[in-house]
Amino acid sequence: MIQKPVILILGASGQIGTELQRSFADAGDVKAWDRAVANLARPEELRPLLRQLQPAIILNAAAYTAVDRAESEPELAMTINGEAPRVIAEEAAKLDALLVHYSSDYVFDGSKTSLWMETDTTNPLNTYGRTKLAGEQAVRQVGGKYLIFRTSWVYGPHGNNFLRTMLRLGREREQLKIVDDQFGAPTSSIAIADATRAVVDHAMTTGPEYGIYHMTCGGDTTWRGFAEEIFVQQRQSGERVPQVIPIPTSEYPTSATRPANSVLSNQKLQAAFGITLPDWRSALAETFKALALQKA
Repeated sequence: MIQKPVILILGASGQIGTELQRSFADAGDVKAWDRAVANLARPEELRPLLRQLQPAIILNAAAYTAVDRAESEPELAMTINGEAPRVIAEEAAKLDALLVHYSSDYVFDGSKTSLWMETDTTNPLNTYGRTKLAGEQAVRQVGGKYLIFRTSWVYGPHGNNFLRTMLRLGREREQLKIVDDQFGAPTSSIAIADATRAVVDHAMTTGPEYGIYHMTCGGDTTWRGFAEEIFVQQRQSGERVPQVIPIPTSEYPTSATRPANSVLSNQKLQAAFGITLPDWRSALAETFKALALQKA
């Protein structure tokens, strides 16, 4: 009897972690830990847990993701996003385990007018971006078998995210003012999890070139464009939807500065693994189907 590999998912209750459990359900002996078991705010406590479990694959979907709150909690954000990934990477290297770690488009400053490549210079504008970059750098410095996936504007059927916020506000208000001068690629947790499974399957059979890859849905839009498409698709179910009014970033001040353009190129991912994520509108439609199933 062939022994199934132990697959550890960190951040099990989060957006990506929840979908990874679905996507990897038949891939091995899946262990899904949330912060109650593995708290990245106390990185050193992760070492004995990982040594005891001895996973063959570690999917680190745990992160501090409150972009604005990170400005007032920089040390906590750095511990979770910057220091914990180093500990995880060190233990993964000792186990010869494959480590998948997720990073962010916010490692870039948004000054480029074309797509961002993996080789472009990073220059985060906010604390969250700096902590995610620190995590990337830690994993790379440790080395071993690692894949870092930078993604963007993550949303899905679970957790707190832009989609669920828009649906809630849309039920409460007649009008919504949404920023229309920040460009990015909305990327569903469903698409991320399915692409991750495809890459890991490839890695475990042929062995990939380890490193950083961009992993986002195709196309791009603004937050206003994202909101409008959400309500276009919601209207198909017969629900009332609000009017979306475009505004500049200057009219919606936030604690954290966000890049004007954080659209990532997925060319490297496609070339290395033959994987292309769906267009963001198609991925949104799939997410609406998942939401409908939750209500059923």
